[in-house]
Amino acid sequence: MSGNSEILRIMETILSAEIFNQNSQLDMNDLTPLCRELFAVTSPADIKRPVYVSDGTIKRSLNITDAHTKVTSNPFVSYEDFGQRLKITALDAAAQWFVKHGGSACIQANPVLAYYFETKKIEGVSVSHKASRSANPRFEDTKAYLDGRISKLVGEDEKLRTALDLVIVLSPEEVGLQLTDLVYTDTQEAVIGKIQHALEHRDFLHHHRIYEVGKLLFVGPPGTGKTSLALAMSRTMHMPVLEVRLSMVTSQFLGETSKNIDRIFELAKKLSPSILFIDEFDFVAKSRTADDHGAMKRAVNSLLKNIDKINLIKHGILLIGATNHPQLLDEAAWRRFDEVLEFSLPDVKMRKQILKTITATLHCTIDFDKLAGKTEGFSGADLRMLVKEATLSALMDKRKDLSESDIEKGITMVRNRDAVRHQNWI
Repeated sequence: MSGNSEILRIMETILSAEIFNQNSQLDMNDLTPLCRELFAVTSPADIKRPVYVSDGTIKRSLNITDAHTKVTSNPFVSYEDFGQRLKITALDAAAQWFVKHGGSACIQANPVLAYYFETKKIEGVSVSHKASRSANPRFEDTKAYLDGRISKLVGEDEKLRTALDLVIVLSPEEVGLQLTDLVYTDTQEAVIGKIQHALEHRDFLHHHRIYEVGKLLFVGPPGTGKTSLALAMSRTMHMPVLEVRLSMVTSQFLGETSKNIDRIFELAKKLSPSILFIDEFDFVAKSRTADDHGAMKRAVNSLLKNIDKINLIKHGILLIGATNHPQLLDEAAWRRFDEVLEFSLPDVKMRKQILKTITATLHCTIDFDKLAGKTEGFSGADLRMLVKEATLSALMDKRKDLSESDIEKGITMVRNRDAVRHQNWI
């Protein structure tokens, strides 16, 4: 790391502290994740102005030693031996210095700085506080925030611990996918947009008693992106996702299944706004006429009743069911959903888009039209596997660029894998 880079990072930190201290309207989501760490702000209740910057905090968070010695020549910074604290002595002048010495990119990515520079209308700096804040990771999206909420809930209701054992709970921060990472159909995009608008106007819809929105059923063969889209919506909509596999919920003691389902829905309500993603939806919600087991019927009824009781507008819960076997769902289960989204195998146009998206960060000279034509019947998951295999092939050959031969190896691996899956071993 260059000396100039270190000085800029130190100055960004000290400026952020000074601006944050002087503007009480700035809150936790104006602080960058690094500033939250530096200022020891782990929840909104932890914000106690003034916040301080010391040699110790900079060393711990930025891995820069003796920070004060690196900015001693700056006339707008003071250093207190007691507490080893660094402070800005002349904010306007320090801000001008920061811009002059290459801090513009930092200003765009730091909502606290963006607020100051937008408010002051400093010449040579064009910045939007709203845009910077919108792009800044929200505290409510972090694992730390979600863990805190869950810990409190379990402390208040021990029964919810059972529900936690039956679901995978992920904060938006932990979800690796964003909607921009995926290729989806126009219909899927329209439904996502509809949900986003419903969330933005929940009060309006509630006032007019318009509740029939926010229960989605994803249907299609494996590998077509059902789970990926559900997870990506978590990041975009700033909602934790509770992923449920009904095969896990069905206890060996069937009498517990109904209680387990009740507890999962209760947990989703407590963590609202949230996404409740129920995979393998057909596992329990299949035709009840085909199963005369009383306990299983009660479990199915419990599932359907709980679906009836939750609502995106009233409760802030987006319900997503996913199934590879829609024909197994009975009419009672089917009609619970407001929207049914089909996830079919991608056509040649979508395969080309998917391949371009997957290889966007890789160096390759691939004829995407040709490759899309050669991968008829491949799912999105198959295409990702193809690129993964091609990348490993290149790396094993001590290269980082993908060649046609690497791609051919990827295609062969996927086809061989599919052939083994359909092998009749009897």
